[in-house]
Amino acid sequence: MIERHLAISSVVSLPKTELDALLAGLRHNGYQTVGPCLKDEGLVYAGIESLADLPRGVISEQAAGKFRLVQTGQERYFDIIPGGQSWKQFLFPPRLTLFTAQKDGRWRIAPDGEPAPRYALIGVRACELAAIEIQDRAFMREDYADPIYRARRRNLFIVAVNCLHPAGTCFCVSLGSGPRAERGYDLCLTELDDAFLVEIGSELGRSLMTELACEPASAYLQNAANQGLEQAVKQMGRHLDTSDLPQLLAGNLDAERWEQVGKRCLSCANCTLVCPTCFCWDATDHTDLLGKVTRRERVWDSFFNPAFSYFAGGNTRPAIRSRYRQWLTHKLGAWKEQYGTLGCVGCGRCITWCPAGIDLTEEIAALREEVEA
Repeated sequence: MIERHLAISSVVSLPKTELDALLAGLRHNGYQTVGPCLKDEGLVYAGIESLADLPRGVISEQAAGKFRLVQTGQERYFDIIPGGQSWKQFLFPPRLTLFTAQKDGRWRIAPDGEPAPRYALIGVRACELAAIEIQDRAFMREDYADPIYRARRRNLFIVAVNCLHPAGTCFCVSLGSGPRAERGYDLCLTELDDAFLVEIGSELGRSLMTELACEPASAYLQNAANQGLEQAVKQMGRHLDTSDLPQLLAGNLDAERWEQVGKRCLSCANCTLVCPTCFCWDATDHTDLLGKVTRRERVWDSFFNPAFSYFAGGNTRPAIRSRYRQWLTHKLGAWKEQYGTLGCVGCGRCITWCPAGIDLTEEIAALREEVEA
């Protein structure tokens, strides 16, 4: 071990088997270790305890409306590009009890008393780090911070992974959100054939690394990692011109392209559910048969749900065309004004998991072509 040399921003070489010791150290510090796992021919984020739980030698082939896993026979654990799940489920759960009200002479309200869990997220890509940062801006604003999100966020430990093998629907380079993780992590891994390069990003990450059998990273290993990342930039499956998106979208709300995509869209909400940044939600009440106990829950919702836009007197977006337009113009336009960033990180999930194969990069390109014609 090299305890006396470690500092924040240090880069060290870690034998792959030492990842088990890192996971054990995190659990010893009270964290639930969560990472990518194979389940039912798909990829999910679930509890892990060792390297044996990770998808070794597996990659994912992705295209518009298509996802499949492929065994490569290699010994790498993080080559696979994530599936339909995103890390937002651990910070902004799909379903969460806000409070319970009980009538005992008068109504008594009890907030959810469960302490915020302590998660260690293992294998967070650069685009997913960017997505967490975007949700931070939405849920922890200067004027108001969501206390549930804030408590979960403060308890988070992030082990990022630099992405060396982007999928066919990835376009993080266009958004400046990958493939290299730049910030927001406690530790960042770059997986090579025989070892992990580890960059230390926080004091807590540094303290954990002092307990592991790591070594200073040689120039050869660092060059190999840099070359792999340079190659990943060239292998992006998609490209998106972001130069003037807010103006392009806001200035062409009546374009014919909205009608065309509206005929293809099923309004199924898949794109918003798999998106790592979307945060629309609704509150639902569940009351017992006696009317004495009720529970209020926060649940994920979507622009594409017809009821989302319903108000007394009618629906403000009755057509699928208008709902798709609202989703895209908000994510790639209005978010810039609201949060200082676009609401897309180029992960490509919305393309992969759209049953109609709608590709937002193609839609933007087609809209440009129509406007410039």
